[in-house]
Amino acid sequence: MDLAPYIDHTLLKATATPDDIRTLCAEAREHSFAAVCVNPVYVPLAAAELAGSGVKVATVCGFPLGAALPGQKAVEARLSAEAGADEVDMVIHIGAALAGDWQGVEEDVRAVRKAIPDRVLKVIIETCYLNDEQKREATQAAVAGGADFVKTSTGFGTGGATVEDVRLMAGVIAALQPAQRVQIKAAGGVRTPDDARAMIEAGATRLGTSGGVGLVSGGGNGSGY
Repeated sequence: MDLAPYIDHTLLKATATPDDIRTLCAEAREHSFAAVCVNPVYVPLAAAELAGSGVKVATVCGFPLGAALPGQKAVEARLSAEAGADEVDMVIHIGAALAGDWQGVEEDVRAVRKAIPDRVLKVIIETCYLNDEQKREATQAAVAGGADFVKTSTGFGTGGATVEDVRLMAGVIAALQPAQRVQIKAAGGVRTPDDARAMIEAGATRLGTSGGVGLVSGGGNGSGY
């Protein structure tokens, strides 16, 4: 299995430098990854480095806590799109999810969706903090709010993607939207080619990882995001 088309080659560390981003983009071009995922401040640089390559520029929104106001997330997403982002990975209001405020979660997602109607929107539900029923409800709210992808994790929480969570999300999506393709991104904990294949077999169509080069070379040595 060629893993490269599944990979969002990711660098979201606070210590990332412009040279680090250039290296990330060069690796993504070399291996024809699906996208790079960088913090918003590096979107213009990544867009310039990847121009004409076919590799998408993804960025994050409300990251990693999800605790910004919906309007703030919407502005952040819009500015990132204007700077050259093709895709935005937003974090839901996790506190609202834990409180069972699913309307609030849906409205949070919808605010960002309205701000970037022509960009790919990935919605991070941060599965490590939720029980299975909350994961189901969060997936439903993300889809209802207009997500193109539902994503497992930020990689900055207490845990990352699991095969079981990907299967759960895939089942929810299949039941809600049999005629509409909402995809799944697994992030955090995808460290080896076997991890990657297991996530794909469970239903993931994107993999967020800082170890993309290791995955496609058959080794696997990344942090999982």
